[in-house]
Amino acid sequence: WEAPPWPRLFFSPLLLLLLLILSSTVQTPASGFATGLDPGIMGLDLGKEKLSHFRFYWHDIQSGPKPSSVPVVHPPSNASATFFGQVNVIDNPLTLHPDPGSELVGRAQGVYSLASQEEVALLMIMNFAFVSGKYNGSGITVLGRNPVFHKVREMPVIGGCGVLRFARGYAQATTHTFDIKTGDAVVEYNVYVLHY
Repeated sequence: WEAPPWPRLFFSPLLLLLLLILSSTVQTPASGFATGLDPGIMGLDLGKEKLSHFRFYWHDIQSGPKPSSVPVVHPPSNASATFFGQVNVIDNPLTLHPDPGSELVGRAQGVYSLASQEEVALLMIMNFAFVSGKYNGSGITVLGRNPVFHKVREMPVIGGCGVLRFARGYAQATTHTFDIKTGDAVVEYNVYVLHY
């Protein structure tokens, strides 16, 4: 009796080719969902990264016939003095100057919620959708904590669209005016964004 030629059969070029083909086409559950891309394929010109500074005024209008900030969830009756639990939907004008009649540069669209039981602090989730100049049709997204009675509040910029794709940075908010009777506020925003 003669032993089968296993070593020769196992390492034959045909078998190795078959194993290579099978291993490259069968996806494991943890692979195949992400692919590295050349930005040029998507028409992206990821040249030198730029730093841009945006300065505008955010008008949170809760009074009058056409408010831009509307509460959609009210705090429970046993809520703290911080109005914990309230949620507002916003479509706030962004203007070049504190005067609401000054040039409109965009709109802040999103929600904010009163998210602290200890102090008046908002969780801000909003897009700054620009409507002016070379940034018309582009925007940036802010998501962060805003303790409204602090002099300067800082929130992260987590993304962008249009000419501000891949944006990242931070936004600083400073209250310009606040009307305690109506709840209306004008807030100066200085936003620093890295983008391509």
